[in-house]
Amino acid sequence: MQLSYESQWKELADIKDELAARDWFPGTSGNLSIKVTDSPLQFLVTASGRDKRKRTSEDFLLVDEFSQPLEDHQLKPSAETILHQRIYEKTDAGCSLHVHTVANNVVSELYADEGEMTFRQQELIKAFNLWEEDAAITIPIVPNYADLPRLAEAVANEIKPGVFGVLIRNHGITVWGKNGFEAKKHLEAFEFLFEHHLRLKQLTK
Repeated sequence: MQLSYESQWKELADIKDELAARDWFPGTSGNLSIKVTDSPLQFLVTASGRDKRKRTSEDFLLVDEFSQPLEDHQLKPSAETILHQRIYEKTDAGCSLHVHTVANNVVSELYADEGEMTFRQQELIKAFNLWEEDAAITIPIVPNYADLPRLAEAVANEIKPGVFGVLIRNHGITVWGKNGFEAKKHLEAFEFLFEHHLRLKQLTK
């Protein structure tokens, strides 16, 4: 797959702007990527430490299949670029998104011992193309390993059919999709489900 570098940059920048407007990048956290070529694998990924509420020509870097920059400048790719690399290696995804929100952190802590969280009887499950009346969606939860290759492997080990994202305990969520639109749809659906679950728990104490 050979896509336009410029069109992929714009698509990722538009997604970044939308997610920033939701305040899903506190303290410069989070990272995003979008695939540019399949063979060899090359993808755009957020530069480390950038203010994602601003849109600049230095927001993303092009990296190779080893998460190494293909462009000569002073910017560094996100420290978690290897997570995106492993997702592209194990799926046919074209876009991967990672954000930190209060809701996804709280849910990851509440259900960390179970190693997963399952949602049922929620309309937003249809965002994952699940249309059965009794459909359910499960998201795995992995430990927040400080060693990033180990963390990336833990995330990669949870990737299987029917899994569209992984929670990292007290860290954030990583989701993916065949393109930017689908990845963002999955992210929005998961975040809605997290918020709904937490509010319901508060009301039913």
